[in-house]
Formats: sequence, C-alpha cells, structure tokens
Amino acid sequence: MKLYRAILGLLRLVHLGSSQAGSCLNRFEVREATIESAHTALFSGLSTCRGIVEASIARIEAYNPAINAIITLNPQALAVADSLDQAIAAGNTTGLLFCIPVLLKDNYDTEDMKTTGGCLDLANSQPSVDAPAVTAFKRAGAIILGKTNLHELALEGLSVSSLGGQTFNPYDLSRTPGGSSGGTGAAIAASFAVLGTGTDTVNSLRNPASANSLFSLRPTPGLISRAGIIPVSYTQDTIGPIARNVEDLATALTVMASVGYDEDDNVTSLVPQDSRNVNYAAALYGGSLQGVRFGLVEGFFNRSNSNETTPVNEALNATVSALTAAGAKVVSIPSPIFNSSYIISNYDTQRFEYREEMDKYLTKPSLRGSHPRTLHDLYASGNFLVIPSQYGYVNTALVSSTQNTTYIPRKFDIHNLTLALRTVFAGYALDALIYPEQANLVVKVGAASQSGRNGILAAVTGSPVVTVPAGFSPATETAPKGIPIGMEILGLPWTEGKLLNLARQIVAVRRVRRMPALTEAVIEATSYDTVPAIAPNLGNIPSAYPLGRL
Repeated sequence: MKLYRAILGLLRLVHLGSSQAGSCLNRFEVREATIESAHTALFSGLSTCRGIVEASIARIEAYNPAINAIITLNPQALAVADSLDQAIAAGNTTGLLFCIPVLLKDNYDTEDMKTTGGCLDLANSQPSVDAPAVTAFKRAGAIILGKTNLHELALEGLSVSSLGGQTFNPYDLSRTPGGSSGGTGAAIAASFAVLGTGTDTVNSLRNPASANSLFSLRPTPGLISRAGIIPVSYTQDTIGPIARNVEDLATALTVMASVGYDEDDNVTSLVPQDSRNVNYAAALYGGSLQGVRFGLVEGFFNRSNSNETTPVNEALNATVSALTAAGAKVVSIPSPIFNSSYIISNYDTQRFEYREEMDKYLTKPSLRGSHPRTLHDLYASGNFLVIPSQYGYVNTALVSSTQNTTYIPRKFDIHNLTLALRTVFAGYALDALIYPEQANLVVKVGAASQSGRNGILAAVTGSPVVTVPAGFSPATETAPKGIPIGMEILGLPWTEGKLLNLARQIVAVRRVRRMPALTEAVIEATSYDTVPAIAPNLGNIPSAYPLGRL
C-alpha cells in the first residue's frame, strides 16, 4: 500500500508540476467530509492535501462573514499541506489524521498562532509551545487550520467575545450557536473543517454539539491532558473533540488521549491501565441496543408546552421510541437529585478556582508576548467582555480562592453527589443515563444567558458524556430546516468506548443530522498563494453586552 501511494504521489506531482497543482486536480467534496472521505480522495488521486485545505479555506471565505466563527487562520496551513503532499510522494503517510483539517477553539495554546480566549486583553498573548493535545494532532498528521471564536474565556454559552464578536448559529442566524465552544460548533456544522476541538467546564463541548446537530465527547477527567489550555476550574475542566459523525469523534479521541500521563496535568495520573492507549474507533463495532438499559432523567426536562420546550420534548420522545423499538429498556429516573439549577448553585467550583488557575496560566514561562500577569490585571484593563448575568460570578471569583471556608465542604458535597449517581446506576442496573442537553432550544442572540442546559451533573461528578443529535424543531422563516436538538449519553468513569458504541447504535436506528441550509451550496475550488487573513466582526456584538464593564 505504501508503494502504491508513493507511485501515485510521484505521478501526480510530475503531472501537476507546481505547489498549487492540487487546485487543478481537486474534486474533493468538502461538505460533510469525513476522515474516510478525505483519505479516499487523497489516496485515489481525486485530490491533494493542498486541495483539501484550499477547499476548506474557500468555504470559510464564503460563509464565515455570515456566522463569524473564525478568529484566525493558520498562516502555515498551506505550507504544511504541501509538505504532506511530498510525504505522499515518498510513501510516508503515517498518522490517523493525515491531512485532516482541524479547527481549534482559541483557548488551546499554539506556538504558531496567538491564543486569546476571545479576550482583547490577550490579543498579543503568544505561547511558545503547543498544548500537548495540539502536539498529538500534529503528530497524527492533522493540519491545524485555524482558531475558532468562543464565549470569552469560556465562561458562558452565548459565544460572544471582545476579540471575536458574536458567533451565529448557521441553522438560524437569529440564535446563538451554544457555547462556550460555539465557534467550533458553528464551523464544523458549516463544514469549515473535518474536526474541531472544544473545552467543557460545565456544558461547553456538549451545548454547541446539541445546537449544531453534531457529536461531541466530554471525557473522564484525566483521559486527555488539559495542559496548555486557558483554564477555568481545576475540578471541572476537560477538553475534547467535536465532529459530524461518531466514527470521526472516536478517532479524534484516540489521538487526543494518546498524550497519556502528563506531569503538567496531574489528573492524568488517575487513568487506569486499561484506559491507556485505547483505539476508540475499534470500540464502535459489535454490540446492539438489545437489552441495553437507559435511565431517562426526568428532572432534566422542561415539560411545559411552548415553542421553545415542546420541540425538545418531542425529539427526546421520538428517540426513546426508537431505542425501545430496537430492544433497549428505557427506565424513568425521577430522583430529586437531578436538578441542574440546584446542582450548579450548590456544587459548582468555578468561582473558587478561576482566579488561582488563571493566575498560574498567565505567569507560566512559556507564555510570551504582551499579556496581563493576573486575572485582576485583565479585568482592570477594560479590554474584555463579561455578560451582565455574570457580573456577580466574576466579581466573586476575583476575591475567592480554594482557601475559602466553603470550598472543602463543597468538594465533600460533590463526593456525596457522585456516590448518589453511582447508586442510581447500580440500583437501576443502568448502562447509561440519557436526557436533553438543553431543556429548551438554544437561545437567541442578545439573550441574558444560555438557559436550560443540563451539563453540570457530568461536570462535577467527573462523568464522561457523548452528545448526539436527537432531532430538530419545526422549520420557521429564520430556521428553514429547524433548530437542532441534542441528547447527552452519560456513563460511569472510563466508559468512553462503551458510550461511543452506544452512540453509534443510536445513530443506526435514528439518524437525524442534516447540514444547515445556509451553507449547503457547493463552493467552487479556489487556488491560494497564501492563507488569507480573517478578521472577526466586532461590530455585531449585541448592545446588551457592553465591553469593559463588570
């Protein structure tokens, strides 16, 4: 196979004879592209690596002005693609993600691009080393295409920032894309890249997946190193992939988890031996839904009848019916401990850990360029955006720490909640819990907050979750295909392989993803001499979110 690929690559380079030849050859369908389809195009001669990257850039230039998902493109992306085309010619095509375009949430450290968290005061903050997860992507052959917008510093779910502006949902431009990883969610839904990344402190991988008909995975803490990520909470922070299908999600997880133990994130020492060096793509195959026991968390629904809640309830009802028809058993879980508002009020640790974690990040030796040295300095600069509903949280965080007298009791309460969750699993003999990621449709642009989300249970108990598309709301004038609705599948720690297998089985009986109407047109292939500059639209920030105010 390597010899075949080498001969194919040499013939192609001889025939094309220039670094831009991939554009002449490119017949790659970038819409809804997968790892498999990209590799098929590469190794069958339908496209070059450069052609795949150029096709992705062309879509970004065409559609990003409408959804404003990208903060910056990687100026080296085409050069990296050319080097990979040379590798094809040499028969050296190793790596699970060889020539796969990946977009990073802009809170992942990158040595070749600024890492800003969407904050104007971090506009010139330049890491000198990549985050370990970024290194793993590059080692697997991926092309880091650029960085996506996010809710500033990953603190909420509206995906608006002082550096990146407001990102819009490609399914309905009047709505947010979820968050905080909303730029990644909107970009992957619009087929700007094959894969994207996010972070998740409470909801931030799962909410954009839900709002953009995508798949995401929040891992058990420790499975993927969080070093080199702008932090919020030592207890709750995780990072993970976002994709358009389960297969790509599993492959991306395999790559990100390959970092293994990392002395810069001591939680990675907790990973059991049988969860190290796992090929999660292999875990997808085999099994069925026959006899699988799901717990339906009743407390995570809003059963009121409205245009914002009824579509969610109907989508989950349809999913439950499909699971039951496939032989699964869905058990109602009425336990009063499953109340997201109560959990976030009484168990969330962010306000105690945020300042300490950020101060450590801002003073680490590998962070270069002009940037604040403390969180106090950042918020004293005036170069930031905090939404009014979070003024109290940020001001409290600035005077709080893990030395607060209420911090240790809260950690003990989390232990008890975790024990209660395990008891539910054991008492009902469950394989997983299921529930809507958000009890209502993703909120509109200008809303006070991203209300109705249910991610906090997994966040504080350290439970892994796979999010899958569950349906759409009815079509409207602003949402011609409806608004996406997602479902969380929560399992016990270190069961990522099992959850991915369940997700694949669910997709097999209920496949609901569809591309946004806004971005479904084919964009003509374009040849680029250099990677174009992308300028986020800062003029679209809703007046409800004043800059520099706290």
